Amino acid sequence: MDQDFYFHFIEPDIAIADFVENLGTFRNRSDEAKEVVIIPDGRIDLFFMYSPSEPFHVSLIGLETYPEQRQILPQTIAFVVSFKPIAVEYILKSSIADLLNTGKDLPIGFWDFNVDDLQDFELCCKKATQKIIELLPKETDKRKHKLFELIYLSKGEMSVKELSEKAGWSSRQINRYFTKQLGLSLKAYSTILRFRASLEHIAQGRLFPELNYTDQNHFIKEVKKFSGVAPKELSQNKNDRFVLLSVLKGK
Repeated sequence: MDQDFYFHFIEPDIAIADFVENLGTFRNRSDEAKEVVIIPDGRIDLFFMYSPSEPFHVSLIGLETYPEQRQILPQTIAFVVSFKPIAVEYILKSSIADLLNTGKDLPIGFWDFNVDDLQDFELCCKKATQKIIELLPKETDKRKHKLFELIYLSKGEMSVKELSEKAGWSSRQINRYFTKQLGLSLKAYSTILRFRASLEHIAQGRLFPELNYTDQNHFIKEVKKFSGVAPKELSQNKNDRFVLLSVLKGK
């Protein structure tokens, strides 16, 4: 375990749980950059970050569809809100289709956060929760609510046809919505969620498909596509490079 790299994630208050998956913080206490691999997880991340070499800034990161190596600068401290996709329309109120595999900086002062807040994780959680509660819609489209509930519960294993039937929303309209709001199709998103569900098994050393993959080769191919390495190497997670896997192992 990398002693210089600290992270902590919690589930959100029930009042915002339909829109937020978790709230978290991480720090690179080292005087050297931390090499990490960001892998697709189906979440949209809002980061509040600071390091001595990079002033306080706020960034919104869209969905990822492939692994990417990044550096966390020395002495970085960050607070992150990880949104579920339905939050794009109802909380962020802006499409993130153009942020696929990338991100954008938001104005300093966004949600009234400042650099001093980052020292107090509990305060950050309270501020973010209160702000999201203020932004909660009076009502949501029941079809969309049902759709995302089913996608999450099925861990991406339910077919587009079945999701469409159970949500009472045509597959054509669903895919148009996904493409416009998120920048990818429902099927592509479901595949990412299935991969993420597999990470929980891989984190425990279970290196064989337990979801609806065709066979072992299909499983290995998909793990390589989204993480860049085979399941065995991913499970070993040398130097805690795969932060998401480290979080799952720590559960």
